[in-house]
Amino acid sequence: MSKPYNVLFICTQNSARSILAEAIVNTSGQGRFRAWSAGSRPSGSVNPHALALLSSLGIDTAFARSKSWHDFASDDAPKFDFVFTVCDQAALEPCPMWSGSPLSANWNVPDPAAMTGTEAEIGLAFSDTFRLLQNRIRLFMNLPVESLDRISLQKRVDDIGKA
Repeated sequence: MSKPYNVLFICTQNSARSILAEAIVNTSGQGRFRAWSAGSRPSGSVNPHALALLSSLGIDTAFARSKSWHDFASDDAPKFDFVFTVCDQAALEPCPMWSGSPLSANWNVPDPAAMTGTEAEIGLAFSDTFRLLQNRIRLFMNLPVESLDRISLQKRVDDIGKA
């Protein structure tokens, strides 16, 4: 493979789930995958629980900022091979046109930022979301992307979102 596959993760606010997914890919993609994240209506800040979780796992959070998906729809934006929504709400919104005709799928996961309760309960919700995303991303990164035709690859990425 000559270049890494570019992946964009989208959520409504780009404050938790998509940030976690971006971090997972960029720390475990082994040069084969590179990720970004964006929101349809970004909150403007990253959820502090997401930052705390990533820091506790030894992941540098300097990359983390809440940004709009429009930032990635320009001609000078990265050309994406894959675009995944990680929340149902963003999946239903009309999105920008991405150059490169990326494969897309909805990998909805529960929103840990919506969790109420004690700090421990909220922390557990973020950890659970991280593990779910990590499992899906591992399945995705283990696909034989280079040898699958587009229809087979689309089915596989759709199936991962249903797992």
